[in-house]
Amino acid sequence: MQTNEELKELVRQKYSEIALQDKTDNAASCCGSGCCSIETANIMTDDYTSLEGYNPDADLGLGCGLPTQFAKIKKGDVVVDLGSGAGNDAFVARAETGETGKVIGIDFTPAMIEKARTNAEKLGYHNVVFRQGDIEKMPLSANIADVIVSNCVLNLVPNKDAVIKEIHRVLKPGAHFSISDIVLEGHLPPAIQEAAEMYAGCVSGAIQKQVYLELIESNGFTNIIIQKEKIINIPNDILAAYLSAEEIAQFRNSNTGIYSITVYAEKPKEQTACCAPGCCN
Repeated sequence: MQTNEELKELVRQKYSEIALQDKTDNAASCCGSGCCSIETANIMTDDYTSLEGYNPDADLGLGCGLPTQFAKIKKGDVVVDLGSGAGNDAFVARAETGETGKVIGIDFTPAMIEKARTNAEKLGYHNVVFRQGDIEKMPLSANIADVIVSNCVLNLVPNKDAVIKEIHRVLKPGAHFSISDIVLEGHLPPAIQEAAEMYAGCVSGAIQKQVYLELIESNGFTNIIIQKEKIINIPNDILAAYLSAEEIAQFRNSNTGIYSITVYAEKPKEQTACCAPGCCN
């Protein structure tokens, strides 16, 4: 089993490669992992093209949902995009928050940061910035964000609890997040669970759906809602790289489900201190 640092380096290397290849190659893969399939050209991604702010140069086909569509972003909001890649969700968020707001994208892959900044410059966006950093320890002050979005990224992070704690720290009291991610119900075959490509491809790093939701709740979030859910079907030609025909059949007949979910949750507002006798009655 690889260490957390080894897993991070695996993701950094893979997504550096992805930043330098075109969307056609990415879309024909398992979340851009390179485990290419001839059965489908689009395993996880949703269609962004109808959303205001969409920019094809920033869409590398790496997401598993449309969190910005559900994020309830208002004019003037400060929005943080975790794992911002080439800037796709950041630019859609910018269309919602407008000139008076600000969007901050965070990604720990230098090639992605460079690509996103180039895209922002081409578009002339001065209120969209990209910072290199680890979302387990964000390069941001506490209580600054009105909304946090993320698209198919937490499954790539070994310490998901640390990320959720950071989300809670960075959000303003009363603010919220909308995050799309891959989760499981049931268990993956060991060969899939241990495959480095399937980790970089957003599958083997996924955790149980119930555990995912419990992590959010245990870190102090409220009003937790699954805004969207869809099943992810990994094609047989991808599975065949790791499983025999018999093992694929067993996996298909098991109760294991791989899902993309978009989850909304709120950081509670700060409680007003009770300063006088009887004020809390």
